[in-house]
Amino acid sequence: MKETILKLAELLNNIHDFIQIYVSNHLNLGLNDKDLHFWIMGIIGILIFLFVLVVSKFISKLPFGITILSFIYSFTIMIVLVFAIEIQQALTKRGNMEFQDAVVGLWGFVVFFIGFVIISSIFLLIKRLINSFTDKDSIRKS
Repeated sequence: MKETILKLAELLNNIHDFIQIYVSNHLNLGLNDKDLHFWIMGIIGILIFLFVLVVSKFISKLPFGITILSFIYSFTIMIVLVFAIEIQQALTKRGNMEFQDAVVGLWGFVVFFIGFVIISSIFLLIKRLINSFTDKDSIRKS
């Protein structure tokens, strides 16, 4: 995992250098590093926001849409958390930084979420059964 992170860091550094040289030499904008971060991260951020907005509006109209959105948001936070923990282990030398650890941690969340879905489904089924019996009883008494 360490090698992968180092390769990704090198790739991002190369992209960063390319953008900086291109903007300075070819576009003659004279932007410094902070200016470039402002513009590039602003553009990336707003594009991600617009994509998430469109997808969220679509998902929210589905049955259990809020539950789906909650899962996606939670899963995203879990991805950041497990990788932050793995990087922290590498920096402090308290454990091994392994991609498999991150995958197993995320799998734990997925398994617990599946348990939540099963338990919730059972409760919803029981509620529907009770409501269907009470509706039939109220119709008979009329």
